[in-house]
Amino acid sequence: MNQMELFPYVAAAYAESRGDALSNGDLYEQVAVRAGLSKATLDAKVPIGQAQAMHRPVPRTIRWVQQTLKRMGVIERVADEKGVWRLAEDARAKLKRVETGAKLLAFSTDLGVAIWARAQDIFPHLDEPIALCVTSPPYPLRQPRAYGNPTEAQFVDFLCEVLEPIVRNLAPGGSIVLNIGNDVFLERSPALSMYAERMLLALHDRLGLSLMNRIPWVNLSKPPGPTLWACVKRVQLASAHELVYWLTNDPARVRADNRRVMEAHTARHMELLARGGESRSAVYGDGAYRIRPGSFGQKTLGRLPRNVLIKGHACADTRAYRQYAAQQGLLPHGATQPTSIPDFFVRFLTEPGDLVVDPFGGTARTGLAAERLGRRWIISEWILEYLRGAAGLFQSAAGFSLNPALQHGGR
Repeated sequence: MNQMELFPYVAAAYAESRGDALSNGDLYEQVAVRAGLSKATLDAKVPIGQAQAMHRPVPRTIRWVQQTLKRMGVIERVADEKGVWRLAEDARAKLKRVETGAKLLAFSTDLGVAIWARAQDIFPHLDEPIALCVTSPPYPLRQPRAYGNPTEAQFVDFLCEVLEPIVRNLAPGGSIVLNIGNDVFLERSPALSMYAERMLLALHDRLGLSLMNRIPWVNLSKPPGPTLWACVKRVQLASAHELVYWLTNDPARVRADNRRVMEAHTARHMELLARGGESRSAVYGDGAYRIRPGSFGQKTLGRLPRNVLIKGHACADTRAYRQYAAQQGLLPHGATQPTSIPDFFVRFLTEPGDLVVDPFGGTARTGLAAERLGRRWIISEWILEYLRGAAGLFQSAAGFSLNPALQHGGR
C-alpha cells in the first residue's frame, strides 16, 4: 500500500490513542488491523534500493506517513524514547469547538441536516415528533480523547441534560438507543465502573424511559485492552464488546418490528425447510420445549435476529471518511462507529419518513444510515472538523449542500 492509502489509518491510530504515547511496533499492528493487512503482509521483506537490502515495505511506508504527520504538527516525539510518538498538544488544540449558543448549518440533504452546535442549543427548540434517537455519547474515559468527554461523576447528569428535550419530543413508542463504553475503570483499580447501571436508573427515574433490551456490540477485532489491566498487570480479560441499550417512552406502543431486520436462514435450516421440517419427536427442559414432526418446516421471511450485534469496526464508510479527511487536511475522529450499528436500529425501530436524531453526531453515521433508508434526520456535533469530514460521505445524496464557509476544510 502507498502513503496515501495508509495515511488515514496512521492518523486514526494517533487520534484514537487519546494522547498516550504509541511505539512504532504498536503503531504497525494497529494500522495493519485497520487496513485489513495480515501479519505475513506486515512482516514481508523485499529488496529495496541500489544495495537491494531487505526491508519491510509496509512499516517503511508507515514511517514515511509518520514523518508527514510530524511536519504537519499532528504528532510529536516522546523525549528520550526512540520510535515513540504521540498526538501533539497543538493538534488537539486545533479542533474547533463551537461556542455555547452558536449554531451553524454545516451541510444538508433533501432528508436531513447536520448542525455545528451543542445538542443543548438545538433540541430544546425542536418541535417535531422524533421516532428514534441513535447516539454514542462521549465515554467517561480517564484519559480524554481529543474532542473531550465528561468524567464518570459528571456523565449521568450530562447525558440526562442532553436527552431530556429529545425524550420530551419522542413520538409515542419512540426509542432511544445508546452505545456506551464498557472499558471504564475505577481510579487505580482493575474494577469496572458501574456508571452504566447508574445511567439506566437515572434514565428511568428522571426521564421515564423503560429498558427494552441490552444488546452487546461484540467486536472481536478490537485491539487488546484495557492496556494496563489486561496487557501489563494481566488481571483483566481483553475487552471485546461495548454496551448498547434500547429504551422507549411507551413499551405498549413501541414502534419496533423485527421483520425489518430478519437475517438469512442458515444453509442447514434451508435444508430442513426443504424436507418439510423435523421428522422426529423430542422433549427438552422438563417439557418446556417439544419437537414434533413438521416442526420448523414453515417458510418464513428469515431468521429472527438475536439480541447481540457481532460486527467488527472495519467499515467502508470509515475508510472513505478517513481518506476524505486526509485529503482535506483534517484530523480524523478518534472513535468512529461502523454505519452498520445505526443502520440496524434505524431499520428495526423506524419506517420511511420518520425522524431520526443524533445529538453526538461525530462523523454522521446515524444520519448516513437514515439517509440511505429514506428517513429524515437531524444531527448535531460540536467539533467542526468532524462534520466537515463527514460531509464527504453525503456528496452523492439528493439535494446535498455544503455551507460555503466550510468549502476549504472549515479553516
